[in-house]
Amino acid sequence: MPVFKVRRALVARLRAANIEDADIEARHMLRAILGDGTAFADPDAHLDETTATQLETMVTRREAREPLSHILGAWGFWSLDLAVTSDVLTPRPETERLVELALDALGNGPCNILDLGTGTGAILFSLLSECPLARGVGVDLSPDALKIAKTNAHALNLEDRVQCIEGPWEAALDMAPFDVLVSNPPYIASTEISTLEPEVRIYEPMLALDGGADGLDAYRAILPLIPHYLKPGGRFAFEIGADQGTALLNLAQSQENIHKIKIFQDLAGRDRVICGYCR
Repeated sequence: MPVFKVRRALVARLRAANIEDADIEARHMLRAILGDGTAFADPDAHLDETTATQLETMVTRREAREPLSHILGAWGFWSLDLAVTSDVLTPRPETERLVELALDALGNGPCNILDLGTGTGAILFSLLSECPLARGVGVDLSPDALKIAKTNAHALNLEDRVQCIEGPWEAALDMAPFDVLVSNPPYIASTEISTLEPEVRIYEPMLALDGGADGLDAYRAILPLIPHYLKPGGRFAFEIGADQGTALLNLAQSQENIHKIKIFQDLAGRDRVICGYCR
């Protein structure tokens, strides 16, 4: 079958499976098996039997609502291509807002960055890619997530500038002080987990999603650690849920050793990041 007809049929199947960005995802799948060369661009090109079988396997998995990032085994974030599996959250575009805000606090000189709940390493590695003299530490409770982070650090040639530590939020205290602290912790309220899309609810790690009864458990644990982790004047930037801005602002303002706290919105105008400084 010609590639253009394959793509048309693929889009129809994805739409029937309630995939929102069916056209974009079809393009991703075809590029994954054809590359960006002639076969993808040529309207007269045909899929051979092997390639057609590969595509059918991918489509069947996606129809079952397995995330495309898991099917492809990789996902783009910032300027990076990152390995992704079911052991980590798929990096989201809105998290790039956190990277932008953290970069505001980083100069061109040497600095130390801490990423709590690092997962793929998306946030930390994006910052390191922009700051060649910076070094970073990524902490995660999941050993499987850290394997993915280490894989990505190796692929991005960042191994010499990154240390991955397995453990809870306080696992890197003996490596303090840091200049910048970033985190995208679990912030979904436990009762809301069942309402999430199947791609998230079924396939992504619960450890990285469930933020407790009100979604704020991780912040309650991390905020008191800020004066122990950051240098005076050091900045923190945490991703938050769209309905958590006011609650987190109040929570952060109750901490004596942090100030200049502000909520920032993403491109859709939703609360997305809380930032502040250590006294």
